[in-house]
This record gives sequence, C-alpha cells and structure tokens, in this order.
Amino acid sequence: YSYMANAHGAAIEDLHESYKLDPESVDESWQRFFEGFEFYQSKFGENGQPSQTEGGVYSEKEVKVRDLIHAYRTRAHLRSKTNPVRERKERYAILDLADFGLTDADLDTEFEVGNLIGIGRASLKKIIDSLKSIYEKSVGFEYMYIRRQSILEWFKKKSEYEALNFNPSLDEKKRILLKLNEAVVFENFLHTKYLGQKRFSLEGGETTIPALDAIINAGADLGVEEVMIGMAHRGRLNILANIMGKTYEQIFNEFEGNAVPDQTMGDGDVKYHMGYSSIVETPNGKKVNLKLAPNPSHLEAVNPVVEGFVRAKADRLYDNDYNKILPVLIHGDAAAAGQGIVYEVAQMSKLDGYTTGGTIHFVINNQVGFTTDFADARSSIYCTDVAKIIDAPVLHVNGDNPETVVFCVKLAVEYRQKFKKDIFVDMVCYRRHGHNEADEPKFTQPSLYNIISKHPNPREVYNRSLIERGDVDAGLAESMDKEFKNMLQDRLNKVKQLSLEYEYQEVEQEWKELRISNPSDFDVSPETSISQDTVDKIGEALTKLPEGFKPIKQIEKVLKQRKDMFFGSQQLNWAAAELLAYGSLLVENKIVRLTGQDSQRGTFSHRHAVLKDSVTNEPYNSLDYIEEGQKQNFKIYNSLLSEFGVLGFEFGYAMANPSALVV
Repeated sequence: YSYMANAHGAAIEDLHESYKLDPESVDESWQRFFEGFEFYQSKFGENGQPSQTEGGVYSEKEVKVRDLIHAYRTRAHLRSKTNPVRERKERYAILDLADFGLTDADLDTEFEVGNLIGIGRASLKKIIDSLKSIYEKSVGFEYMYIRRQSILEWFKKKSEYEALNFNPSLDEKKRILLKLNEAVVFENFLHTKYLGQKRFSLEGGETTIPALDAIINAGADLGVEEVMIGMAHRGRLNILANIMGKTYEQIFNEFEGNAVPDQTMGDGDVKYHMGYSSIVETPNGKKVNLKLAPNPSHLEAVNPVVEGFVRAKADRLYDNDYNKILPVLIHGDAAAAGQGIVYEVAQMSKLDGYTTGGTIHFVINNQVGFTTDFADARSSIYCTDVAKIIDAPVLHVNGDNPETVVFCVKLAVEYRQKFKKDIFVDMVCYRRHGHNEADEPKFTQPSLYNIISKHPNPREVYNRSLIERGDVDAGLAESMDKEFKNMLQDRLNKVKQLSLEYEYQEVEQEWKELRISNPSDFDVSPETSISQDTVDKIGEALTKLPEGFKPIKQIEKVLKQRKDMFFGSQQLNWAAAELLAYGSLLVENKIVRLTGQDSQRGTFSHRHAVLKDSVTNEPYNSLDYIEEGQKQNFKIYNSLLSEFGVLGFEFGYAMANPSALVV
C-alpha cells in the first residue's frame, strides 16, 4: 500500500464512500480500518475523530502508520531473531520511523490503524511494540507475496494472533523435552561409543526430532493416516531411532558390522542411506503409517521419488483423498539452494499429473554446506526463496526455540490440510561437527566453530528456559537424561527391544509376492496374447466419439485411418499397437500412467490418445470407455518438465504401485 503514502485525504475519503456502499468493494484490511474508525466515531463523536487535514478528515499520518504496518508484515522477517549462534547479516529491512515520514514525536499519538493488528486505536509506540513482538522474535514470517487474498488473510491472522498466544500444555512441553532428550542423548551416545565413525549427526539441529513428532501428531489429528518422509543422510540415524522406531539393536549392529545387507539390487548401502517403515501411535491414540524413503544419495534426488510414491498411494489406496497421506521433504540449506531438482519439484507441485495435495518442506538449516559458509554458497537471502515461485509461505524459525518450532510445524500441517499447497519451515540451527565426524570444520570456519563449541545444545537451552519459567521441576530433564542413557546402554548390552509391529499394505504385499528370477524363468515365453473380442472392443473405443463432440477436421481423418486398421486391413501402425497394448491392460483393471512432452497428442502427432473438442477444448480420453463400468485408470499427462524430476516422480510412483504400467 505504499502508493497511498502521500495520498491526498480525499482519496481515502473516496475509499470510505465505497466502503459505506459496499464493504466488500475495498480490500479487507481497509474494511478493518473503516470498522475501527466508525466504531471510534460512534463512541466518542465527531470531536474524537483523527486530526483533520486539507481535503479530508483522515490524517495522512494514519496512512503512514498503515504503511509501516504493511512494511513489518512484508519485511520484518529480515530482522527476526532466527539465528542461534551469530548475529544476522544486515538485510536493510527499511522499518525505521524516518522511512515513513514519522518521528519520535508521534510515538504517543493514537492511531485508528491499530485495528489492523487487533489492538484497536492505540499509540504509535504500542503499535510498534506489538509489531516487534509479532514479527521480530524467533519466527520470521514470510508470506505477503501470496496472491490469493483469502489465503493471505488466513495466514496473516495465524501470524498475528495465534503465534502470540501459543502456549503448549505441560504435557506438550514434557513431550518436547522428551524428544529433545532422545535426540541429544542418542547422538552423544554414538559419539562416545563409535568415536570417529561416520554417522552425519543431527547435533545442533536436534529440534528436528520434536518437530517431526509434532508434524505426525498434528497430522493424525487432522486426518493424516500415512506420512512419507524424504531426506538426505544428515540426521537420518536419529530419525530412524526416535521417529521411525527402528530398534537401537538394529542400528548398533550396523555400527558393529554384524548386519547382513540386502544385496538384491547391488552391493547394499551404508546405514545412513537406508529407508524404513513402521506404524506409530500418537499421544491421542491415532495410528499413523510412517515411511522413510531410502536415499543412496545424491541429497535432494529423492524428492520427486517421494512425491511419485505419495501420488501412487493417493491414487490406489486413498481414493484421491490427499488429506490422508502427507509428504514431508527434509532439506539441507545448501542443497535446497544449490540443486535444480528442488526447483523442478516445486514447479511440479500444482500440476494435475504430479500434485500430491501439498508438501511440508522442513529445512535443517546448518548455515554451511560441506565446508562452504552460506554467504559464499548462494546469491539469494534465503535458501528457501524457491518457495516464492509457487506462493508457498515460509516460516524461518530459531532452532534453539523448540516450542516455536513446534508452533511452526503445526501451523504448516494445518495450512497444508486446509489449502492442499506446499509450505516451508526453515529451521535455522548449526552443525556441531564437520561434514562428517572425522572432518575438522575449523579449517574453513574457525570463528563460527569457536562459538559453536561453547554453545549449549537445544535440550540444555530448552531445559533452562522451562526451569526459569517454572514450568517443570529442575530435576526432570536430568532424570530423563539419566534414564535414557541407561536404556541405551542396555540396548548395547543386547537387552531385547521390541520392534514396532508393521502391517503390510495391499501394494506392499504385491512386492512381497515377487521373487528373484532364475535362468529357467526364461526358457519359455509367457502367454501375452489377447482375444479377438478384446481387440474389437478396444478398437471400437479408439474409433468412436461421444455424441455432440466436435473434433478438428484432421482428427476425423485420423479416426477413419484407425478404423480401417482395426476393422479393415487389420494391420496396425506403431501408435495404434501402443494404444491397443494399453487398452488390454486397462480391461484387466490395471493402472496405465503415461507422462512426457506432448504425450497426449504424441510428439510427432502420432498418438492422439486424448482428443480435444474444437469448440469447448474439453478433452476426451478414448481408452477410458472400452467397456461399461470401466474404472478410469488411463492417466496421461503432458509435461515439459526436466527429465530428472519427472523420471524420479515416475520411479516413485512405480515403486509404490507395482501393478501399474508407468511410462
């Protein structure tokens, strides 16, 4: 609204006249402004109105304060206290009074625009204090670029009201502390027992564990039945143990070299690349199916695989109800900014062929990639700036403030479930060790790692905060710490730990029924023929149009040639044979999914699997109408996306749906 900064009072008067005729005719924030103004007038009369200026009753300073509020909403994230180990770089937020033609002399003046942030008519000082409390603390809210007004207003209210009033219950605080304990002690234990072994620890970012725990629990309360997680290697062992429920014995056996790797598809893989599946029960008694995708590197390459996997599950198991399955992608900051696959997956997120109903992106922002400081790693201010291309809001949050991180991820789950769109949580933390545990980070960041070496871990920071606030007994965290260390020692001493029960889903049963081939399987070719009756049914579907459908003239010629191939010469060209093959699978109720550049028409105008009405542009998918009551299993989508993203997505789709034909 900066264009109003120097507006003549009459301009605002005109807006008010429009508002009085129809409140919906002006922006919602102006509606709130005028509501407050009229309420004040009704309460205090004409003498209580703002100071008059030439041309209208509205003070120009009201508009300047309004601009200040807008600027805080837009740019105050650049000043928020999100970095736990060093001062933020100067990002020129332009939020000083002088930037808006205001001075200290205005601080005691009351302004109607206090209504915009819910505090009513208030002094400029109170307005600024309120804005700082909302926008300059542990969360940097970045959302004002959202173009859909209803979503923008929803997010604004969440940021300005619920964030201030978030106060988890005592049980929730104990749960956060418990998950932090598990995360911190697990890393310390491994560091003690397996000194120097690579594990790509989560140390510095341990708040990831209570964050994921909160995502799963909040998701379950909002209808999520399955959560699919994709991530690189850093922190994977901790997540396997403390989120997925992989037993400590299994993890310790891998460190001891006693585990037998699955070499079905090659030479096996290292422990911090492996996936896992489990079923967990939330504190509210809801069961959630968890999956962590295996990722034999490279970092973000797993992202489209996860999305394809989720899409297949939604198609096959959840009847296209995306509320029931939630993809969570865990990024590193350097990889999120540096790998093109992140941009590709973001661009795929709203397309019919690839949407998964929104993804929660959780960034473990270590502020360093391998040995490179973030200032040398990217040109953008944030590693999450890719979010802006799809209007996805970003919550930048201090990783040393676990309660605020939990608020952010719960907000992210609610946003995703409500709007079916992507959202980013950028948790700013640090990496206590080097790239791996044998690496010396002081070679490249000596000053930063001098600070990190003396900085308490997130559990210690949170425990101290709880004690100072009087929320828990001073000895609670210490006793939890001792109990957990004893439990880990017991596990290492071969005391049995029951693994979580897991019930295989229908599509997973299909994979279990498959076996490794042997040479004799290739002695005789399998029977793949179809009956003439099936050929005729498919041919008829491919050569007829629904009543009232008007194709372009050239299509009439294509259909005439196709009819002659099926019912005259009985000699099929490549395209007709391909469509016959797909049709033969569809009548067996198999899913056929085809994606790629111009795949509906065919790159060389050869396929014509989907026809378009020349008047309405409505599509007609011939192979969906082979026989009455047929399930519409033929999915064909045009795509101009990079091969890397599409191939990864389709690989994930095929892995989750082995009976489908994915091309």
